[in-house]
Amino acid sequence: MTGAPDRATTWHRRPVDAVVFGASGAVVLVAAMIAARGVSNLEATLFHAVNDLPDWLYRPMWLAQYLGLLLLPLGVAVIAAALRRWRLAVGLVLLVPLKLLVEKGVLKQLLYRARPGTSVCDKDPACLHLRGDVPLVGPSFPSGHVIIAFGIAWLVAPYVGHRARWALAATCAAVVLARIYLGAHNPLDVLAGGASGIAIAAALNLMLGVPNVGAGGRDGGQPVADTTR
Repeated sequence: MTGAPDRATTWHRRPVDAVVFGASGAVVLVAAMIAARGVSNLEATLFHAVNDLPDWLYRPMWLAQYLGLLLLPLGVAVIAAALRRWRLAVGLVLLVPLKLLVEKGVLKQLLYRARPGTSVCDKDPACLHLRGDVPLVGPSFPSGHVIIAFGIAWLVAPYVGHRARWALAATCAAVVLARIYLGAHNPLDVLAGGASGIAIAAALNLMLGVPNVGAGGRDGGQPVADTTR
């Protein structure tokens, strides 16, 4: 994330955000339809492939999950505000209530899916590795941690360079793996969480606009609307 924006900075709505919003929504819908049928053999295999990784990974995985904490966007928003990235700060603040609305007010109301300790292992603790304070029972779809991680990443990406974007992608991957490794979520839970986070962030980008740095800049986009400063 760079410092204070230049006075000549213009803002635009990217067509890619509209496309990503629709595509991500479709991914969430398909994931929910599949998840409603129960945990397939393929999904259980994928779950165990990550959950059965060695115990020495526990500490880094335990730490990685905190990159998806609910209040993390507010901390990043403070940094954005200090750098006078006001629109980004607003988007990060709005991410928190929108995450709660999408996760708890919509998706968890439409579909109840139990934690892997129940949906994969039928409450048999010997069937999986429950690490940390992960519960054996309770709702699992979608992953709220993953919504936050992907939402932050999609909001911040237009403001940073390519190397920082790779770091954001690595952060998202770490949260995804951590939540499965710890036994908190099945693969479809984190898939729906990632897609939900991107959809929310894409909608916020469309509402607030992102920096227009031209065809040769970081986002490679062309302005399609709103060139107000």
